[in-house]
Amino acid sequence: MASRCWRWWGWSAWPRTRLPPAGSTPTFGGSDEVRDPANAKALRNKRRRMQVRVKLGKFQLLLDIQEKTPQICVVGSGPAGFYTAQHLLKHPQAHVDIYEKQPVPFGLVRFGVAPDHPEVKSYGAEDHRALEIPGEELPGVCSARAFVGWYNGLPENQELEPDLSCDTAVILGQGNVALDVARILLTPPEHLERTDITKAALGVLRQSRVKTVWLVGRRGPLQVAFTIKELREMIQLPGARPILDPVDFLGLQDKIKEVPRPRKRLTELLLRTATEKPGPAEAARQASASRAWGLRFFRSPQQVLPSPDGRRAAGVRLAVTRLEGVDEATRAVPTGDMEDLPCGLVLSSIGYKSRPVDPSVPFDSKLGVIPNVEGRVMDVPGLYCSGWVKRGPTGVIATTMTDSFLTGQMLLQDLKAGLLPSGPRPGYAAIQALLSSRGVRPVSFSDWEKLDAEEVARGQGTGKPREKLVDPQEMLRLLGH
Repeated sequence: MASRCWRWWGWSAWPRTRLPPAGSTPTFGGSDEVRDPANAKALRNKRRRMQVRVKLGKFQLLLDIQEKTPQICVVGSGPAGFYTAQHLLKHPQAHVDIYEKQPVPFGLVRFGVAPDHPEVKSYGAEDHRALEIPGEELPGVCSARAFVGWYNGLPENQELEPDLSCDTAVILGQGNVALDVARILLTPPEHLERTDITKAALGVLRQSRVKTVWLVGRRGPLQVAFTIKELREMIQLPGARPILDPVDFLGLQDKIKEVPRPRKRLTELLLRTATEKPGPAEAARQASASRAWGLRFFRSPQQVLPSPDGRRAAGVRLAVTRLEGVDEATRAVPTGDMEDLPCGLVLSSIGYKSRPVDPSVPFDSKLGVIPNVEGRVMDVPGLYCSGWVKRGPTGVIATTMTDSFLTGQMLLQDLKAGLLPSGPRPGYAAIQALLSSRGVRPVSFSDWEKLDAEEVARGQGTGKPREKLVDPQEMLRLLGH
C-alpha cells in the first residue's frame, strides 16, 4: 500500500499560467483566519511530505488517478488549501502536492492581518473591491489590503511607500481589517518592535505624523462588522482615545434587546463608550492621549478630494445616509446632505474579492466566486473549490476549516464512487517537465526551512520572532538558485 505523503513547492517568478496539463482535476480556494501555520508541522509529524508550487491567486486542487493512487494537487498554500489537504490525506493512499506562487508557504498566515495579532490572520482573496468614485486614483489613496501586505512583508506590496506625513487618515470601512489598520497607524512604534512587522514598515511608522484616524461606515452602530475583542483593544489603545458621537446612539438601547448576544454585547460596549462618563483613571488616560480614533456612521464616500495643486488626496466627500428596511434587508440610502472630511491618507477597506484564474474555469465576477455546489464546480465534473473563492470573503477560522473539510469530503466521495476521470495521469511528472523546459527551479519545503531559519536568526538580534525576508530575489540568492 502506498503511504500518504505531501510535498510543497514555491517560486517567485511564474508567468501568466493556464491550468496544469489536461487530465488534471482542479480545486480552487481562498482563506480567511488561521491560528496554526496551516497545520504544516502536524502534517509533517505524520510522515507526510510536501512541496509548494503555484498559487495563481486561488486555491486549486488537481486530482490525477494513476492506478489506484490519488495524486492530488492543491493550488494555494493558505489555510483553505492546507485544511483541504489535511482532510484529503485521510485517504490511505493519497499523494498531495501543494502549489504556491510565492517562494514561501502559508499564504495569509504569513501575510495576514496585523503583526501584533500573531494568533489571528486573515485575507483569503487576491484583490480588493474598488471604491468606484472620482479621485480614488490620487496619490494618498490605497486599499487596506495593500497596506496590510506592506507592513506584513508581502513582496508585491513592498513598493507601496505610504506617505504618513499627514495629520489625519480616513479608513473607509468598519470591519476588523479597518480596526487593525487603524491600530497599527496609532500604536506607539515601540510596542511593535517585538513583533514580526517588517523593518522598513517600522521605520516609516516611527516617522508617522498621523494623529487622528476616522473609520467611516455607510450604516450605523448595529451594522459594524468588527468584533468585540478588536473593539476593546482599540478603546484601551495606549496613547489614543476614542471619539464617538452620542447622537449616533439615540434610541439604540431599546433596539439591542432583540439582537443576538454577540451583537448585543458589542453594541453595549459602543454605547457605554459613547455615552457614559469614564472613571477618573480612564478620564486621565484619555486626557493625556496624543492620538485619537473615531467612528463616523451613516456616511457614504462620494469623491476623494484633491489637494489645491491636484497632486494628492486632501479629503473625502461623504454623503449623509439613513437606514431603510429591517434586519438583513437594512440598507443605507442618501439623504441629500453632504459633508467633507479633510485628510491626507485614504485607505479603502470595503471588502475583498477573488480573481478568475483561467478562462476555462467558471467564475462569477459579480460575486467573486466560482459557481459551485458544496465545493463541486458547476458544469465541470472533477473540478472543486474551497475557501473564499467558494463562498465569498466571509467567515473566520472555524468556517474556513469546516468549509475546507467539506470540499475534501466531497472529492473523496466522488473518488470512491468512481465519478472522477480514470486512467493514467501525468501529475507532477508533467509539471516538473514543464518547469524544467521553462528554466524554473521550484523552492522546496526544505528550502523554505532554510529561509525560515535565516529569518529567525535575523530577528533574534532585535528580540523579534523573525525579520521577514521581503525580496524574492534575495530569497533565491540565499538558496543558491
